[in-house]
Amino acid sequence: MDSPEAAGHPATAPDMTRQTGTFCPRESRRFVLISAILASSMGFIDGSVVALAMPAIRADLGASLVDAQWINNGYMLFLSALVLLGGAAGDVFGVRRVFGAGIALFVLMSLACALAPDSGTLIVLRAAQGVGAAFMVPGSLAIIAKSYPAGERGAAIGTWAAASSLTTALGPFVGGLVLAFGEDWMWRVIFAINGPIGLVALYLLFFRVPPDRPETVRRLDVPGAVLATGGLGLITWGLTAFGVPSDNRIMPPIGWIVLGAMLAAGFVWWEKRAREPMVKLALFRSRAFSGANVYTAILFFAFGATLFFVPMTLVSAWGAPEWKASLMMLPLSVFIGTLSGRMGRLADARGPRLFLTAGAAIVGVAFIGLALTAPLMMMWSVTFPFLALMGFGMSVLVSPLSTAVMQAAPDDDSGLASGINNAVARSGSMLAVAALGALAGIVFDLAMGGSAGLAEFGARPDTMLDPTAEELRIAASNMALQAVVAVSGALCLLAALVAWFTQPSWNRVAEATA
Repeated sequence: MDSPEAAGHPATAPDMTRQTGTFCPRESRRFVLISAILASSMGFIDGSVVALAMPAIRADLGASLVDAQWINNGYMLFLSALVLLGGAAGDVFGVRRVFGAGIALFVLMSLACALAPDSGTLIVLRAAQGVGAAFMVPGSLAIIAKSYPAGERGAAIGTWAAASSLTTALGPFVGGLVLAFGEDWMWRVIFAINGPIGLVALYLLFFRVPPDRPETVRRLDVPGAVLATGGLGLITWGLTAFGVPSDNRIMPPIGWIVLGAMLAAGFVWWEKRAREPMVKLALFRSRAFSGANVYTAILFFAFGATLFFVPMTLVSAWGAPEWKASLMMLPLSVFIGTLSGRMGRLADARGPRLFLTAGAAIVGVAFIGLALTAPLMMMWSVTFPFLALMGFGMSVLVSPLSTAVMQAAPDDDSGLASGINNAVARSGSMLAVAALGALAGIVFDLAMGGSAGLAEFGARPDTMLDPTAEELRIAASNMALQAVVAVSGALCLLAALVAWFTQPSWNRVAEATA
């Protein structure tokens, strides 16, 4: 099949850009939309399916709890730290080129992950996969925005969001079915499946869509990206190290955290002085913008930990097959897919404060309910309703949070503001897996007492334990999960207070009828 240039498409379509505000001809736009949906779905599904597969990964590779945390956090670190750089790169080099490069790297590293011989190699490959995601994830929405004229853009983004929500909901279930075959090595299939999906997306992108012309001539903030990655990485490792036996530590965890904080301070210093910074710090002068991001960091810290450790516990301690564990998270996608649009419109009319406060409070109540009832191990009659309540609470706050962030920033900086908030959310989830994973490991070991060497939190035992030891392992796992979700619940209630005292409220309905 000929490329667009060979088929007669202009290299940069300057006439079309002048006429419609988009580089992409009408007949090619559906291919842009399909490739964006496929790519974003790979990125959205990755985290939830990997959390579901973690017991199988640990059993197959002999991975420790710290390894499991970094199989997740290696990916999240580079995605969190580089997502703003990835978004800016599209403006510098062309969004189609950067988006395609992100997909290609993500897919290549996914296939390499499927062949990883040990946990250390998988951590490195997951980090490289996160680099690809940092260029792929922002590119999926950016290329839609650049391909569709203003009058059609909203409908296209709505289609992208609805389709992505559907695939995100179905992805973990399909992954759970694959894992339910019972062989530990089946986790490799969930990485390998990205191969054909990514190849279809790349084919559509490079053989059905013409290239775009870069809009700006600017420098990428590479020093800022290095400082952000280093600071986040060292802080995350320091938090993880609290769960490592003291004899195996190179230095105390607080030392790593201090080094990370120094690099983070260096990042702030650099961003104040850089000619073209990755983060415009002036945005944080707004109380509403700062408050929205503090809210995001706290809430997604709590949410990310629960989303990571609940499926792991259901599979490793409660004995639930992976496909059943995946169904427990289905209400989250259903509620967000069906209610978030309405909540967004209500937030536009009445301001985000009430919705952010109520949503966080509902999620907090759900987490506290999980903490109180975990020892019952009544998956469908007790745990599922609390997880459904969590999904409802998230649907109440997700769109209003975007509204809060966008309204707190100048129109010219709306894209950057959204990117900052996205990076904050991902960073919060990553730090949660490190910090609360260490907490879970400590609680589990204390509960196991003298039998701590027989098992580790979140992992299936290598050998069958006697009934007494197995009962102790399950009880210790539940105590560890209780600690995680109890802290998460308290943090959600704190986030509700942050929203109430920092976010604006109004009543445009009353104003319009006055």
